[in-house]
Order: sequence, then C-alpha cells, then structure tokens
Amino acid sequence: MLAPSLSTTETIAKLNDRVRQGLDCQARIVITANLLAQVSDGTPRSQIIAQAKVLRAVRNCTFSSDSPERDLAFFEVDGKRACFKIDYYDLALEYGSDDPADASVTRRVMTIMSPQDM
Repeated sequence: MLAPSLSTTETIAKLNDRVRQGLDCQARIVITANLLAQVSDGTPRSQIIAQAKVLRAVRNCTFSSDSPERDLAFFEVDGKRACFKIDYYDLALEYGSDDPADASVTRRVMTIMSPQDM
C-alpha cells in the first residue's frame, strides 16, 4: 500500500511505474502488431527479442513534465519511434475506473505502440 501522504497524482504515478516495471500482476500490457512489425523481421524468434527490447525501453524511458502521472511517454527502440499510454479501467475492464489512485478498484492497461497507432 502506498503512503497516504502522497498526492493523488503521485500515487497514480507510482502505480503506473509498477506497471512499467512489470510488477503489477493485474495489469495488461499490449504491444501493437504494427510496432512489433517495425522492430522485428516477423520470425517468432525476432518477435520475442523485439518484445524484450520494447519492454526494456519502456522500463528505462524518461518523462516530460507534461506527464506527471507517468502514463504517456515516447521513446526509441532500434531507431524506431514508439510510445506507450496507460489507461485506467474498472476490475472487469468494461468501464473507466472511478478512482485510478486506488489499485483495489482499478486495472491498468498499458498499450505500447508506434505513434501512427495513436
């Protein structure tokens, strides 16, 4: 549980960091087919390696001041521009979350994509 003294924005940012680091087992992580095609040669082995590179880049990306919740970032993988967006849903993944700062009522979905996919 996060410290109650954190602001809502800080709490959301820390929860989003857990998703990026692969520590939120309830989160969903999706890499678009378009991005995967751009950073692999299409073979299964190449796609697995590309996914690992993409996830490493997401873990190590930096954020601008216009993303205080750390829910959107742009980065590069093998010279290809990519980005990710984290969205907040209810537990059934049907509707938006009523409280993204409360992990007990929110499921996060991180979509990693090419900027053209946005």
